[in-house]
Amino acid sequence: MEERLQKIIARAGIASRRRAEEMITSGLVTVNGRVVTELGTKADAARDHIKVAGKLLQPEAEHVYLLLHKPPEVVSTMSDPEGRRSLREFLHGVSERVFPVGRLEYHAAGLVLLTNDGELANKVLQARQLPQTYHLKLKSLLTFEEIESLARSTGARISRLRGRNSPWYEVTLTEARRDVLRDKLFRGGHPVEKMKRVRIANLVLGSLAPGRHRALSAGEVAALHRAVSPAATGSKLEGRRRTRRKPSL
Repeated sequence: MEERLQKIIARAGIASRRRAEEMITSGLVTVNGRVVTELGTKADAARDHIKVAGKLLQPEAEHVYLLLHKPPEVVSTMSDPEGRRSLREFLHGVSERVFPVGRLEYHAAGLVLLTNDGELANKVLQARQLPQTYHLKLKSLLTFEEIESLARSTGARISRLRGRNSPWYEVTLTEARRDVLRDKLFRGGHPVEKMKRVRIANLVLGSLAPGRHRALSAGEVAALHRAVSPAATGSKLEGRRRTRRKPSL
């Protein structure tokens, strides 16, 4: 059966569908020896000879889903041309080829999702309203008015966890608003000193030690699929419009 090339590549676990599209337009994909650069091109994975970056596309691999606790000062990629520590260093015992879904800053720690399921990765990356929870250590204490202002401008739910000098806060927001929040905190005199991601949708970091990883359960994978379905993201957005939670100190 013929399908779009980017879908075939994503399903094979080579890359997310977005990355697969970039590889196609960059001339890195061939079908039966011919370079293909048009995104609408279709092929039959069972019949056609498809190469990605010079490597023959293998039969569809079994999907793997991993949750990794990324330590700080590690790049959220599988390798780094500058020689910095990468995620590959912490995937001992994982023989399948996986890739990280989304990004987490070099100096930040916490939850990173890795998989070879390009279809799910693409849905996660496109789910603009997918909630993510972070623990932030700030240089100084926020006032109640500042928390209210940040909540209004970024949609974040903010509550203080502990401390008055260099306090820690729990913040839940979508990834698209994370950089906006950090910029507003910096401009307001409360720069982020440390950041740790502890949750993405239904996936929870829990007590997993830095540098360690674990496989997701079938239930976690199913719940994540539901969380990134168009119906789920649409209903969550509508629910947020109807109810607004008051931030707390």
